[in-house]
Amino acid sequence: MSAVVLRTSAWAPGIQDEAELKAWCASPTPLLAEGHPDAKFLPAMLRRRCTPLTRIMLTAAYGCCDETEIGQVRTVFASRHGSINESIGLLDAIAKSARVSAATFSHSVHNAQAGLYSIAAANRRASSSLAGNEDSFPAGFLEALTHLQREPQSKVLLVMGDVPLSPTFAALIDEPAASYAVGALLSSSGNGPRISLELQPAPEEASTPAWPAAFEFLRWLNGVQPELSVHTPKRRWIFRRA
Repeated sequence: MSAVVLRTSAWAPGIQDEAELKAWCASPTPLLAEGHPDAKFLPAMLRRRCTPLTRIMLTAAYGCCDETEIGQVRTVFASRHGSINESIGLLDAIAKSARVSAATFSHSVHNAQAGLYSIAAANRRASSSLAGNEDSFPAGFLEALTHLQREPQSKVLLVMGDVPLSPTFAALIDEPAASYAVGALLSSSGNGPRISLELQPAPEEASTPAWPAAFEFLRWLNGVQPELSVHTPKRRWIFRRA
């Protein structure tokens, strides 16, 4: 299977528009850990309900779609950790017999970003929310391909994002701490590079990346290399220009 990448967008501290993204792609550095956007495109009442991760992911999502697309696309929201930091806070409150916020609980589920996007964009199309450990971004791309396989006439919006883990779990994860989101609007046809995805057994050694796989994908997409290999402990994902 393959898909045409119609449009991409990204947000990270210090990378907030296309010019800054292109500058990063030309000379990449590790992403910063702290920061989130204002997300002023959202209604004020809804914006107040958003966690930092939700603001970041919805900023990337809206950056990929025009007004006619945002309510019509199928969506795939991928995140390795999701809103686990809010869950940690809730569990800590329970352990201390403190009051637990129902609002915080409702935004700690893994499909919180997809749900708030559907409300903000009045989007009733099919949506998936997934977590795949180190494989979360390529797994999200694969999920988006299955949406296109099922409904080729529809566009699919893929959004991948994460924020640094709470210190409770941060020491258990071997990855760079970063606040970021990447969006990609995919289609079965149209103007843009056609990208295929192949899955292979894991290499013998997989080094820790300096930045998230989704940002490495954007850097590759803005370059000229024919393929990109994303190595994880269990798999090798190969993106190719078809």
